[in-house]
Amino acid sequence: MIIGVPAEIKDSERRVGMTPTGVDELVARGHRVLIQSGAGAGSGFSDDDYRAAGAEIVATAVEVWNAAELLVKVKEPIAAEYGYLRADLTLFTYLHLAADPALTQALVDAGTTAIAYETVQLPDRSLPLLAPMSEIAGRLSVQVGAEHLLGPAGGRGILLGGVPGTPRGRVVVIGGGVAGTHAAQMAVGLGAHVTIVDVSIPRLRVLDEQFGGRVDTRVSSRRTISDLVADADLVVGSVLIPGAAAPKLVTLDMVERMRPGSVLVDIAVDQGGCFEGTHATTHSAPTYRVHDAIYYAVANMPGAVPLTSTLALTNATLRYTIALADLGVDEALAADPSLAAGLSIRGGEVIDTRILG
Repeated sequence: MIIGVPAEIKDSERRVGMTPTGVDELVARGHRVLIQSGAGAGSGFSDDDYRAAGAEIVATAVEVWNAAELLVKVKEPIAAEYGYLRADLTLFTYLHLAADPALTQALVDAGTTAIAYETVQLPDRSLPLLAPMSEIAGRLSVQVGAEHLLGPAGGRGILLGGVPGTPRGRVVVIGGGVAGTHAAQMAVGLGAHVTIVDVSIPRLRVLDEQFGGRVDTRVSSRRTISDLVADADLVVGSVLIPGAAAPKLVTLDMVERMRPGSVLVDIAVDQGGCFEGTHATTHSAPTYRVHDAIYYAVANMPGAVPLTSTLALTNATLRYTIALADLGVDEALAADPSLAAGLSIRGGEVIDTRILG
Protein backbone atom coordinates (compact mmCIF):
# COMPACT_ATOMS: atom_id res chain seq x y z
CA MET A 1 0.00 0.00 0.00
CA ILE A 2 1.09 3.61 -0.53
CA ILE A 3 0.99 5.57 2.73
CA GLY A 4 1.31 9.34 2.59
CA VAL A 5 2.37 11.70 5.36
CA PRO A 6 1.94 15.39 4.49
CA ALA A 7 3.22 18.40 6.41
CA GLU A 8 0.68 19.79 8.85
CA ILE A 9 -0.46 23.29 7.91
CA LYS A 10 -2.67 24.25 10.85
CA ASP A 11 -1.39 27.35 12.68
CA SER A 12 1.78 26.59 14.69
CA GLU A 13 1.32 22.83 14.24
CA ARG A 14 4.75 21.22 14.29
CA ARG A 15 3.79 17.60 14.86
CA VAL A 16 3.98 15.04 12.07
CA GLY A 17 1.88 11.94 11.51
CA MET A 18 4.71 9.41 11.61
CA THR A 19 8.23 9.05 12.95
CA PRO A 20 11.12 7.50 11.00
CA THR A 21 10.69 4.42 13.20
CA GLY A 22 7.13 4.08 11.96
CA VAL A 23 8.32 4.42 8.37
CA ASP A 24 10.91 1.72 8.92
CA GLU A 25 8.26 -0.71 10.18
CA LEU A 26 5.98 -0.12 7.21
CA VAL A 27 8.72 -0.26 4.59
CA ALA A 28 10.02 -3.51 6.08
CA ARG A 29 6.54 -4.96 5.46
CA GLY A 30 6.68 -4.04 1.78
CA HIS A 31 4.75 -0.77 1.79
CA ARG A 32 5.72 2.55 0.20
CA VAL A 33 5.76 5.60 2.46
CA LEU A 34 5.75 9.09 0.97
CA ILE A 35 6.81 11.95 3.23
CA GLN A 36 6.39 15.58 2.22
CA SER A 37 9.73 17.36 2.38
CA GLY A 38 10.14 19.15 5.70
CA ALA A 39 7.11 17.49 7.29
CA GLY A 40 9.11 16.25 10.28
CA ALA A 41 11.31 19.28 10.81
CA GLY A 42 9.19 20.76 13.60
CA SER A 43 9.44 17.49 15.52
CA GLY A 44 13.18 17.19 15.01
CA PHE A 45 13.14 14.67 12.12
CA SER A 46 14.97 15.59 8.92
CA ASP A 47 14.28 14.40 5.39
CA ASP A 48 17.49 12.41 5.65
CA ASP A 49 16.16 10.65 8.76
CA TYR A 50 13.13 9.55 6.78
CA ARG A 51 15.20 8.55 3.74
CA ALA A 52 17.39 6.39 5.96
CA ALA A 53 14.23 4.64 7.18
CA GLY A 54 13.18 3.93 3.58
CA ALA A 55 10.71 6.74 2.90
CA GLU A 56 10.37 8.50 -0.43
CA ILE A 57 10.60 12.28 0.00
CA VAL A 58 8.32 14.32 -2.25
CA ALA A 59 8.31 18.06 -2.64
CA THR A 60 4.67 19.06 -2.29
CA ALA A 61 1.49 18.25 -0.43
CA VAL A 62 -0.28 17.67 -3.76
CA GLU A 63 2.10 14.81 -4.56
CA VAL A 64 1.53 13.15 -1.20
CA TRP A 65 -2.26 13.46 -1.21
CA ASN A 66 -2.67 12.42 -4.85
CA ALA A 67 -0.46 9.33 -4.61
CA ALA A 68 -1.53 8.05 -1.19
CA GLU A 69 -4.03 5.26 -0.69
CA LEU A 70 -3.84 5.75 3.09
CA LEU A 71 -3.09 9.26 4.35
CA VAL A 72 -1.80 9.53 7.94
CA LYS A 73 -2.00 12.94 9.59
CA VAL A 74 -2.18 14.52 13.01
CA LYS A 75 -4.85 17.20 12.69
CA GLU A 76 -8.04 17.28 10.70
CA PRO A 77 -7.84 18.70 7.16
CA ILE A 78 -8.48 22.43 7.02
CA ALA A 79 -10.33 24.19 4.22
CA ALA A 80 -7.19 24.56 2.07
CA GLU A 81 -6.91 20.75 2.01
CA TYR A 82 -10.53 19.88 1.17
CA GLY A 83 -9.71 19.82 -2.54
CA TYR A 84 -7.35 16.88 -1.97
CA LEU A 85 -10.11 14.62 -0.64
CA ARG A 86 -11.30 11.88 -2.98
CA ALA A 87 -13.35 8.69 -2.97
CA ASP A 88 -10.45 6.22 -3.17
CA LEU A 89 -8.56 7.76 -0.23
CA THR A 90 -8.57 6.59 3.40
CA LEU A 91 -7.81 9.32 5.91
CA PHE A 92 -6.49 8.31 9.35
CA THR A 93 -6.13 11.26 11.74
CA TYR A 94 -7.79 13.23 14.52
CA LEU A 95 -11.07 14.56 13.09
CA HIS A 96 -13.35 15.89 15.89
CA LEU A 97 -16.20 16.11 13.40
CA ALA A 98 -18.92 16.90 15.95
CA ALA A 99 -17.46 20.40 16.18
CA ASP A 100 -16.69 20.76 12.45
CA PRO A 101 -19.74 20.45 10.17
CA ALA A 102 -17.85 21.96 7.21
CA LEU A 103 -15.23 19.21 7.27
CA THR A 104 -17.93 16.59 7.77
CA GLN A 105 -19.70 17.79 4.64
CA ALA A 106 -16.45 17.94 2.66
CA LEU A 107 -15.65 14.32 3.54
CA VAL A 108 -19.19 13.21 2.70
CA ASP A 109 -19.13 15.06 -0.63
CA ALA A 110 -15.76 13.58 -1.58
CA GLY A 111 -16.67 10.03 -0.56
CA THR A 112 -13.46 9.75 1.47
CA THR A 113 -13.15 6.98 4.06
CA ALA A 114 -12.38 8.79 7.32
CA ILE A 115 -11.18 6.99 10.45
CA ALA A 116 -10.87 9.17 13.53
CA TYR A 117 -8.12 8.54 16.05
CA GLU A 118 -10.23 9.92 18.87
CA THR A 119 -13.04 7.37 18.54
CA VAL A 120 -10.99 4.19 18.19
CA GLN A 121 -12.18 2.43 21.33
CA LEU A 122 -11.07 -0.68 23.19
CA PRO A 123 -13.56 -3.10 24.80
CA ASP A 124 -13.03 -1.42 28.17
CA ARG A 125 -14.20 1.86 26.51
CA SER A 126 -10.74 3.43 26.74
CA LEU A 127 -9.52 5.50 23.78
CA PRO A 128 -5.98 4.35 22.98
CA LEU A 129 -5.21 6.92 20.28
CA LEU A 130 -6.66 9.86 22.16
CA ALA A 131 -4.99 8.94 25.44
CA PRO A 132 -1.42 10.11 24.68
CA MET A 133 -2.56 13.54 23.50
CA SER A 134 -4.95 13.78 26.46
CA GLU A 135 -2.06 13.04 28.79
CA ILE A 136 0.01 15.77 27.18
CA ALA A 137 -2.85 18.29 27.03
CA GLY A 138 -3.68 17.63 30.67
CA ARG A 139 -0.14 18.31 31.80
CA LEU A 140 0.19 21.33 29.54
CA SER A 141 -3.09 22.81 30.79
CA VAL A 142 -1.64 23.51 34.21
CA GLN A 143 1.70 24.63 32.78
CA VAL A 144 0.06 27.21 30.49
CA GLY A 145 -2.48 28.10 33.16
CA ALA A 146 0.28 28.89 35.62
CA GLU A 147 2.02 31.01 32.98
CA HIS A 148 -1.10 33.07 32.27
CA LEU A 149 -1.72 33.62 35.97
CA LEU A 150 1.48 35.66 36.03
CA GLY A 151 1.08 39.40 36.31
CA PRO A 152 2.94 40.23 33.08
CA ALA A 153 0.53 37.92 31.23
CA GLY A 154 -2.46 39.79 32.64
CA GLY A 155 -3.25 37.18 35.25
CA ARG A 156 -3.95 37.45 38.97
CA GLY A 157 -0.29 37.46 39.82
CA ILE A 158 -0.52 34.30 41.88
CA LEU A 159 1.98 31.47 42.30
CA LEU A 160 0.07 28.20 42.30
CA GLY A 161 2.20 26.64 45.01
CA GLY A 162 2.42 29.79 47.11
CA VAL A 163 5.17 30.17 49.70
CA PRO A 164 5.00 29.90 53.49
CA GLY A 165 2.62 32.51 54.85
CA THR A 166 0.67 32.90 51.58
CA PRO A 167 -2.30 30.96 50.17
CA ARG A 168 -1.83 28.32 47.54
CA GLY A 169 -3.55 28.76 44.22
CA ARG A 170 -6.85 26.95 43.79
CA VAL A 171 -7.16 24.68 40.76
CA VAL A 172 -10.46 23.12 39.73
CA VAL A 173 -10.35 20.26 37.23
CA ILE A 174 -13.71 19.44 35.65
CA GLY A 175 -13.62 15.88 34.36
CA GLY A 176 -11.62 13.10 35.95
CA GLY A 177 -10.63 11.18 32.83
CA VAL A 178 -7.16 10.88 31.32
CA ALA A 179 -6.61 14.60 30.68
CA GLY A 180 -8.11 15.65 33.98
CA THR A 181 -6.03 13.18 35.94
CA HIS A 182 -2.81 14.39 34.35
CA ALA A 183 -3.82 18.01 34.93
CA ALA A 184 -4.38 17.23 38.60
CA GLN A 185 -0.99 15.51 38.82
CA MET A 186 0.75 18.61 37.50
CA ALA A 187 -1.21 20.94 39.76
CA VAL A 188 -0.50 18.81 42.83
CA GLY A 189 3.16 18.72 41.85
CA LEU A 190 3.23 22.52 41.81
CA GLY A 191 1.76 22.59 45.29
CA ALA A 192 -1.69 23.95 44.39
CA HIS A 193 -4.92 23.19 46.18
CA VAL A 194 -6.70 20.89 43.70
CA THR A 195 -10.33 19.83 43.37
CA ILE A 196 -11.48 17.28 40.78
CA VAL A 197 -15.12 17.26 39.70
CA ASP A 198 -16.69 14.27 37.96
CA VAL A 199 -20.14 12.73 37.47
CA SER A 200 -18.93 9.25 38.46
CA ILE A 201 -18.59 8.43 42.14
CA PRO A 202 -16.62 5.23 41.35
CA ARG A 203 -14.17 7.33 39.33
CA LEU A 204 -13.83 9.79 42.20
CA ARG A 205 -13.07 6.89 44.54
CA VAL A 206 -10.29 5.77 42.21
CA LEU A 207 -8.87 9.30 42.08
CA ASP A 208 -9.07 9.72 45.85
CA GLU A 209 -7.07 6.52 46.29
CA GLN A 210 -4.64 7.42 43.49
CA PHE A 211 -3.83 10.82 44.96
CA GLY A 212 -3.76 9.62 48.56
CA GLY A 213 -5.96 12.43 49.82
CA ARG A 214 -3.90 15.19 48.18
CA VAL A 215 -6.91 16.34 46.13
CA ASP A 216 -10.50 17.11 46.97
CA THR A 217 -13.14 15.27 44.94
CA ARG A 218 -16.66 16.50 44.25
CA VAL A 219 -19.65 15.05 42.42
CA SER A 220 -20.55 17.23 39.46
CA SER A 221 -23.63 19.43 39.61
CA ARG A 222 -24.39 22.91 38.37
CA ARG A 223 -24.33 24.32 41.91
CA THR A 224 -21.07 22.56 42.81
CA ILE A 225 -19.31 23.78 39.68
CA SER A 226 -20.62 27.32 40.19
CA ASP A 227 -19.32 27.48 43.77
CA LEU A 228 -15.92 26.00 42.89
CA VAL A 229 -15.37 28.16 39.81
CA ALA A 230 -16.15 31.34 41.73
CA ASP A 231 -13.28 30.60 44.12
CA ALA A 232 -10.81 29.19 41.57
CA ASP A 233 -7.63 30.74 40.24
CA LEU A 234 -7.34 28.16 37.44
CA VAL A 235 -10.14 26.05 35.95
CA VAL A 236 -9.29 23.18 33.62
CA GLY A 237 -12.13 21.80 31.49
CA SER A 238 -11.44 18.21 30.47
CA VAL A 239 -14.89 16.75 29.86
CA LEU A 240 -15.17 14.22 27.04
CA ILE A 241 -18.10 12.46 25.42
CA PRO A 242 -16.42 10.33 22.74
CA GLY A 243 -17.38 11.47 19.26
CA ALA A 244 -19.90 14.05 20.48
CA ALA A 245 -19.87 17.72 21.34
CA ALA A 246 -18.78 18.59 24.86
CA PRO A 247 -21.45 19.84 27.29
CA LYS A 248 -21.22 23.47 28.43
CA LEU A 249 -20.63 23.04 32.15
CA VAL A 250 -19.19 26.48 32.99
CA THR A 251 -21.60 29.27 32.08
CA LEU A 252 -20.88 32.92 31.40
CA ASP A 253 -22.64 33.80 34.66
CA MET A 254 -20.15 31.63 36.53
CA VAL A 255 -17.21 33.23 34.72
CA GLU A 256 -18.51 36.70 35.55
CA ARG A 257 -18.26 35.88 39.28
CA MET A 258 -14.60 34.83 39.04
CA ARG A 259 -11.85 37.10 40.34
CA PRO A 260 -10.18 39.31 37.68
CA GLY A 261 -7.20 37.63 36.08
CA SER A 262 -8.35 34.07 36.79
CA VAL A 263 -7.61 31.58 34.00
CA LEU A 264 -9.75 28.93 32.30
CA VAL A 265 -8.10 26.31 30.06
CA ASP A 266 -10.55 24.39 27.86
CA ILE A 267 -8.98 21.09 26.82
CA ALA A 268 -12.33 20.08 25.30
CA VAL A 269 -12.15 22.82 22.65
CA ASP A 270 -11.71 20.27 19.83
CA GLN A 271 -15.18 19.00 20.70
CA GLY A 272 -16.65 22.50 20.95
CA GLY A 273 -15.46 23.25 24.48
CA CYS A 274 -17.04 22.74 27.88
CA PHE A 275 -17.07 26.45 28.84
CA GLU A 276 -19.69 28.82 27.54
CA GLY A 277 -17.88 31.43 25.46
CA THR A 278 -15.16 29.05 24.27
CA HIS A 279 -13.91 29.41 20.72
CA ALA A 280 -10.81 27.80 19.30
CA THR A 281 -7.56 29.77 19.43
CA THR A 282 -4.05 29.13 18.12
CA HIS A 283 -0.58 29.01 19.59
CA SER A 284 0.17 32.38 17.98
CA ALA A 285 -2.83 33.98 19.72
CA PRO A 286 -3.79 31.56 22.49
CA THR A 287 -5.95 33.61 24.85
CA TYR A 288 -8.82 36.09 25.01
CA ARG A 289 -10.84 37.65 27.80
CA VAL A 290 -14.34 36.76 28.86
CA HIS A 291 -15.56 39.26 31.44
CA ASP A 292 -12.36 39.70 33.51
CA ALA A 293 -11.12 36.13 33.13
CA ILE A 294 -8.59 34.73 30.65
CA TYR A 295 -9.64 31.89 28.34
CA TYR A 296 -6.97 29.61 26.86
CA ALA A 297 -8.54 27.44 24.14
CA VAL A 298 -5.81 26.31 21.76
CA ALA A 299 -7.25 23.53 19.62
CA ASN A 300 -3.95 21.69 19.20
CA MET A 301 -2.33 22.09 22.60
CA PRO A 302 0.07 19.12 22.22
CA GLY A 303 1.51 20.86 19.15
CA ALA A 304 3.43 23.04 21.59
CA VAL A 305 5.64 20.05 22.43
CA PRO A 306 5.90 18.44 18.98
CA LEU A 307 8.75 16.03 19.63
CA THR A 308 7.10 14.49 22.69
CA SER A 309 3.72 14.49 20.98
CA THR A 310 4.88 12.94 17.71
CA LEU A 311 6.71 10.14 19.49
CA ALA A 312 3.74 9.44 21.74
CA LEU A 313 1.28 9.54 18.86
CA THR A 314 3.20 7.15 16.60
CA ASN A 315 3.69 4.78 19.53
CA ALA A 316 -0.10 4.54 19.75
CA THR A 317 -1.19 4.70 16.10
CA LEU A 318 1.42 2.54 14.38
CA ARG A 319 -0.19 -0.85 15.10
CA TYR A 320 -3.43 0.36 13.52
CA THR A 321 -1.64 1.92 10.55
CA ILE A 322 0.15 -1.39 9.98
CA ALA A 323 -3.17 -3.27 10.12
CA LEU A 324 -4.76 -0.94 7.57
CA ALA A 325 -1.75 -1.26 5.26
CA ASP A 326 -1.25 -5.01 5.62
CA LEU A 327 -4.87 -6.12 5.48
CA GLY A 328 -6.53 -3.33 3.53
CA VAL A 329 -9.23 -1.12 4.98
CA ASP A 330 -12.15 -3.55 4.72
CA GLU A 331 -10.38 -6.50 6.29
CA ALA A 332 -8.68 -4.39 8.97
CA LEU A 333 -12.00 -2.90 10.08
CA ALA A 334 -13.67 -6.30 10.07
CA ALA A 335 -10.86 -7.87 12.08
CA ASP A 336 -10.69 -5.24 14.81
CA PRO A 337 -13.88 -3.82 16.37
CA SER A 338 -11.78 -1.23 18.19
CA LEU A 339 -10.49 0.18 14.92
CA ALA A 340 -13.96 -0.08 13.37
CA ALA A 341 -15.27 2.16 16.15
CA GLY A 342 -13.13 4.91 14.65
CA LEU A 343 -14.84 4.75 11.26
CA SER A 344 -16.63 8.08 10.92
CA ILE A 345 -17.48 8.53 7.22
CA ARG A 346 -17.47 6.15 4.28
CA GLY A 347 -18.93 6.15 0.79
CA GLY A 348 -20.52 9.54 1.24
CA GLU A 349 -22.34 8.56 4.43
CA VAL A 350 -21.82 9.44 8.09
CA ILE A 351 -21.20 6.15 9.89
CA ASP A 352 -20.73 7.50 13.42
CA THR A 353 -24.08 9.18 14.11
CA ARG A 354 -22.70 10.93 17.22
CA ILE A 355 -21.16 13.39 14.79
CA LEU A 356 -24.62 14.69 13.94
CA GLY A 357 -25.56 15.40 17.57
